[in-house]
Amino acid sequence: MLDLIEEELEELDLTSYKLTGSTPAHQRQQMTRAFNTGRRDAFLISLKAGGVGLNLTGADTVILVDLWWNPATEAQAISRAHRMGQTETVEFYRLITRGTIEEKIQELQESKKNLVTTVLDGNESRASMTVEEIREILGIS
Repeated sequence: MLDLIEEELEELDLTSYKLTGSTPAHQRQQMTRAFNTGRRDAFLISLKAGGVGLNLTGADTVILVDLWWNPATEAQAISRAHRMGQTETVEFYRLITRGTIEEKIQELQESKKNLVTTVLDGNESRASMTVEEIREILGIS
């Protein structure tokens, strides 16, 4: 997906960096520093590669294209732009098309959030959880 987005950005005469899990650490840091100083328009980052060790104070918009089943992974990636030294308001978007796997992932994320809230809150006014839901949240099959 990053390759497709990169092609579209080029068609629009926009410049970008692209970071994936195979990007060497030294190159990753060079691209991050250059992006934060405004050398390119966009930074395309795979969700898992971008979740750790980046400080993207040069970003003011985060767009999630390929969702991840675990909302914490997405939150961690989004927080790369919400760092000390950030001077801009950062907005983020999730691109989800009806009838796609991303829509199913979003539903799974919401279900997991609700299960976690129910367990942590101990709120009896919520509907009772089934044994299967408890097993799911605890990762027991």
